[in-house]
Amino acid sequence: MVSQKVKVHNPSGLHLRPAGNLCKEALKYRSKVEIITEDGEANAKSVLSVLGACIKCGDEVEFRCTGSDEGEALAAVVKLTEEGFGEKE
Repeated sequence: MVSQKVKVHNPSGLHLRPAGNLCKEALKYRSKVEIITEDGEANAKSVLSVLGACIKCGDEVEFRCTGSDEGEALAAVVKLTEEGFGEKE
């Protein structure tokens, strides 16, 4: 298992488009990819689970990956988060 904390900078938080981009990236890997928030955990491979986490701008989340390609999966979702989930202006 590997994990890393990262801050969400998207002005609108994780609404449908960035949540979809995160899920699309997480689904590329065999490892389990979870988002840990103050309120609980979300499956990063499920758009509904990500949306249900209600992640807002400025929230710090922890990505936790478990599996055969966990390192690559963690690096990819952290990079995507830092790049604004493909929504940077």
